[in-house]
Formats: sequence, structure tokens, C-alpha cells
Amino acid sequence: MIKKVLLMGNPNVGKSVIFSRLTGVKLIASNYPGTTVEFCQGCIGSGAEKIEVVDAPGTYSLEPTSPAEEVAVAMLDRAIAAKDSIVVNVIDATNLERNLNLTLQLLKKDIPVLIALNLWDEAKHIGITIDAESLERKLGIPVVPTVAITGEGINVLVSRLDQARCGEYDFVDDERWHEVGRIVDQVQTIKHKHHTIGERLGDLTIHPWTGIPIALLVVAVLFFIIRLIGEGLISLVTDPFFNNIWAPLMMKLSAVLVPGSFIHKIIIGQLIDGSIDFGQSFGILTTGLYVPFGAVLPYIFAFYLALSVLEDTGYLPRLAVLLDNALHIIGLHGMAIIPMLLACGCNVPGVMATRILETKRERFIAATLMSISIPCMAQTAMIFGLLGKHGLRGLLPVFVTLFAVWLITGNIFRVAVKGESPEIFTEIPPYRLPHLPTMMKKVWMRIYWFTHDAVPFVLLGVFFVNLLYAFGVIPLIGKLVGPLTARVFGLPFEAIGALLIGFFRKDLAVGMLAPLGLNIKQLVIACVMLTMSFPCIATFAVLLKELGVLDMIKAAIVMLASAFFVGGLLNLIL
Repeated sequence: MIKKVLLMGNPNVGKSVIFSRLTGVKLIASNYPGTTVEFCQGCIGSGAEKIEVVDAPGTYSLEPTSPAEEVAVAMLDRAIAAKDSIVVNVIDATNLERNLNLTLQLLKKDIPVLIALNLWDEAKHIGITIDAESLERKLGIPVVPTVAITGEGINVLVSRLDQARCGEYDFVDDERWHEVGRIVDQVQTIKHKHHTIGERLGDLTIHPWTGIPIALLVVAVLFFIIRLIGEGLISLVTDPFFNNIWAPLMMKLSAVLVPGSFIHKIIIGQLIDGSIDFGQSFGILTTGLYVPFGAVLPYIFAFYLALSVLEDTGYLPRLAVLLDNALHIIGLHGMAIIPMLLACGCNVPGVMATRILETKRERFIAATLMSISIPCMAQTAMIFGLLGKHGLRGLLPVFVTLFAVWLITGNIFRVAVKGESPEIFTEIPPYRLPHLPTMMKKVWMRIYWFTHDAVPFVLLGVFFVNLLYAFGVIPLIGKLVGPLTARVFGLPFEAIGALLIGFFRKDLAVGMLAPLGLNIKQLVIACVMLTMSFPCIATFAVLLKELGVLDMIKAAIVMLASAFFVGGLLNLIL
């Protein structure tokens, strides 16, 4: 009886989409023991018929050359030893020759194998015809054509799982590539086709002279759309809900808790002119809920929607290749752009995504750079709220400074942090139209993870700052370091509270600057220092997990030193 299905295949063959089709959106993401390489688990069926499905990291060969490939091979070895597993080898039908190399290696192993011949529609679109029945006869194992994004062939794949067979295809291993060539010649025909619009666009977006202007345009349009959707949701959905429904309920609760009492300060916060101000009251049920759900979630939804479009159309791998040379300046290669973009939404998934980078050196550089120079979407929303009314005069100094910090610090890391920065090695898929249901599943999962990680820490931050104020801790610290803060950074001592709470939630800390009446110069300095200093506690916990204690301490020292230096420098320049 089959108890486990191990999905194996080259990177970018649609393996994860097939996994999602088989298991739905409920999954468990785990690190393989002793590594930071992640894999996903889910199930088909229920009860006695339940089959575990494991999505192994992508690999080109069973002779590993990277940590991810080592994990894939180790998972295969475990499956072979268990004697109750099969392998579903996911193949890219548009690149049969490259993919069959792994297939023939799997056929040498003592485990039943079944092939999912994916991207079947894309192969037909570009003039490739594969005789799946002939391929099945030659290899001696089932071959099922699939189109993962639409679900075509998935039911057939599931119905044929019990037909998976151990390989009987006999060949000399040293002649494997010659054998692959013979198989491809016998089962595949290619008709001449003129370049499609998508192929011409693909060429334009990968060539530096045309690709870089297109990338700048794409990023500009991306953030315009994010802001448009985010602000639209706030004005049409979240603000009306909090102002017209939630605020009256909280005012009734306020009367019960007695304004001015300790519990009222914790739960409701301060009443501003006799009413609740979700930006300034700082109660757990007022500001604590409004910040993540009212002010931040709309932007998070917009960001992940836009990012999913870039992923599913096939643009992100092109962007990685295009920016490869540029990112080598800071000691990284092009694939580092993916965690950097994720960090624009939330630093937590951004740091976790550094696992796609091959070396410990690259993961340290990428995680530290995004922690000190890339504000998450929550913080960006707050920065726009504070400085947006001043236009470019307020916003430009913040983001230009952060970009300069990213560039200069990265150059220092490239020289100072020992190790190698390997060349990029990734497949570039053809452009495709996104599949809306699959894309929305991905957006939903990311929003769930953000809410799960963020909301508890926002509430904790609000509770903690209220305790500090209630017991006079923040005013005391402000008096002690206020003169130094004013002299070096040009900030009033009241801003110390925001700098301290930044450790819990940076977006909340930026919001705490609103009632202080700071001028443009002070707001710019405070926003930059909050971005560059310690990340929020959720990101800090992930950094500890991903980098280890020693590298996390090194990163923290870099954050504090660079934040103090840049803050003092801005005070002199502005």
C-alpha cells in the first residue's frame, strides 16, 4: 500500500503547483533536519486511504552540487528505505532532454516511479509534440500529461499512482546522455514556429539595454498599483469599519472600564479629545488591532497580489538574471532579488527566503542588508502616512538614504565577509498567463502567515509600551539619554519611546512619532534610524533561527552601529 508520494524534478517545472493541486492549501512547511532547506508536506485522501505527499527541493541530478540537491537525494534515500513510497517525477515537456537525465537516474533506484509530463499545453504552443504512450513503453513506467495550473491530467495522475513501477529500462550509466538523446529523437517532434509575442517580450526583458528600463518601469507600476489598491481598501473598507462600527463599540467598553484607570490604559488606551483615535490611543483593542488590520493588511494584500503576478507570469527569474551582475557588487547573485522583494512586504518571509541562496555568506549578507535598509510594507505605509503630505521633499531623503546604505554596506560586506558568491544558475520559464485560483491560494497563504506572525507582536508591543509609560520607564530613559539624542540625532527625548518600541513593531514605532509634532528633518532622521536599527521582534527571532547566534549578534552590531552613524550624519547634512 502506498503511504507516501515524493514529488521530484528539476527546478521550475511546476512541481509546487502539482503539489498544491494534489493537497489543497493546507500544508506544513518544515526545514529538513540539520539544514535550512525547506520542503512542504500535505495529504491526499483521508482516513485509511490517506497518502502523504512531500514536495522535495528541485534537483537536476542525483549527484548533488548544492544543499537543496543534497536534501532531495537524502529524502529519496529515506523513501527507498521505507519501502512504502513512490516517486512522481515531474517533467517539463518543453525541455524533455534536460529533464530525462534525472528520470533515468531515478530508474536505477529501487523505488516505483511515475512521470507527470507537465507544461503539456506550453509544449504544444511552441510546436513540440511528444508521444506520451511511446515514452511510457520505452521507459516501462506510467507517463501522464498534465497542465498543473489548470488541473488538466491531475485526476488521471492520482488514479494511476498505484501503477507506478520500478525501472527496468537497461542502459550503461556512462552512456546516459546518449540514451536520453536517443529517447528524445524517437518520441519528440518539433515543428518550426515563428516567435510569439511572449517570446519576443522574453528577449526584450532579459537584454540589459531593454531589460533594465523595463524592470524600472515594472517596479514603478508595481508600487503605484500597490499604493492604489492599499489606499483604496483603507478608504473604502477598513477605515469605515473601524470608525463606524468598531469605534462605537470601544467607546461603550471605555465607559465600562472607566477612562483613566490602569486597565483602560491597557485595553483602550488614551482618549483623544474624549474619543478614540486609532493612530494615537495605543490600546490593545484600538491601535493594537487597527495597525495590523486597518492600516497594514490592505497594503500586504496588494503587495502579495502584485508579487504573485510577477512570479506566475515568469518575470521574476528574468529579473534575477538581469540583475545578477549588479548584485555581485554587494556580494550576492541575481536570485537574491527574490528575498529582497519579499522583504518589501514583510521582513519575516524575506529572511526565510534567503534559503534559496547557496552559501552561508550570501544568506548573512542578504538577511542583514534587508534588515537595515528595506522597510516592510507596514512600515512603508506608516512612512507615507507621516511624510507623504510633504511630497518628495519628505519621502525622497528617506528612501535615497536607505538605498545608499544598502549599496555602501553591501560593498563593505563583499570585501569584509569572506567566502564565495557563486554564479546564478536558474531556469527561465516561458511567459504565461497567471492561473487566478492558484494565484489567490498563494496570496491567501501568505496573508495568513503574515497575520499569524504579525498580530501577536503588535498586541504585545502595544501592551509593553503602555506598561513602560504607566510605570514611568520611558520618561526616565528619555531624561537620561534625551540630551544625547537631541545633540547627536536632533530628536526630542519623547522620540525615545518610539525607538525602543521599534524592537517589537517598527510600523507601530513609526506611528508613535505622529503625535510628537516633529519637523520634516526630525521625521526623516527618526524613520531612517527605525528602519536601520533592530528589526521587529518577529524578524529578530527568524534571524536567530536562520543565521545562528553568532551571525545574528554580528548582524545586530552592524544594525546599531550603522543606524547611529547614519542618524548622526543626517543631522549634520539636513
